[in-house]
Amino acid sequence: MQKRSKRYNNDAKKAVQEPQSLPQAVKKLKSFASTKFDQSVDIVMHLGIDPKMADQGIRGAISLPNGIGKARRVIAFCEDSESEAAKKAGAIEAGADELIKKVSDGWTDFDVAIASPKIMGKAGKLGKVLGPQGKMPSPKNGTVTADIITAIKEFAAGKVEFRNDAGGNVHAVVGKLSFDDAKLSENIQSFIDHIKRMRPSSVKGVYIKKISLSATMSPGVLLENI
Repeated sequence: MQKRSKRYNNDAKKAVQEPQSLPQAVKKLKSFASTKFDQSVDIVMHLGIDPKMADQGIRGAISLPNGIGKARRVIAFCEDSESEAAKKAGAIEAGADELIKKVSDGWTDFDVAIASPKIMGKAGKLGKVLGPQGKMPSPKNGTVTADIITAIKEFAAGKVEFRNDAGGNVHAVVGKLSFDDAKLSENIQSFIDHIKRMRPSSVKGVYIKKISLSATMSPGVLLENI
């Protein structure tokens, strides 16, 4: 059993069990004890989907209105003639064969991989390396695209990727605890609305079962289904 810190246990005593409105949930989250670093704020949405059904998978990416307060390290699998432009757009590494070999040899010190359709055939062999880490480029979340320059800029600025897990939960970072209440709330609402619009037509009954917010080092706060 995981041992919790004294600070976390004290915060847990202040936590509420009933779902809160969005403004209340944000204020409660910020009322917990502070840390020496700016904590990320995470959202978890438990959905009424069947993760085993291919047509009920929830996967994609979204640019939140106020970003997430963190730059992301992006690489681009592209033609060598495009590599300079890709680096100017924000990619830390870009190219075709050399970059593919570098990653194949075990280098994964990046957050997001973008690929052009022309190079994806070659990059496809990296599935065993990048797949388990959730870094494999995919058209479903916008990381395989002909417009790699725009994709690099968006993901480097903090575009958020998400996909449901085996339990039907979708996790995502929606900002930093230092964001003012209005900006943090706007990000959270935007993410929830985006997931709502993605409801698969084959899902019956309740789609959004539970929503929880937490900071990196805090207990969770239940959010009303908004």
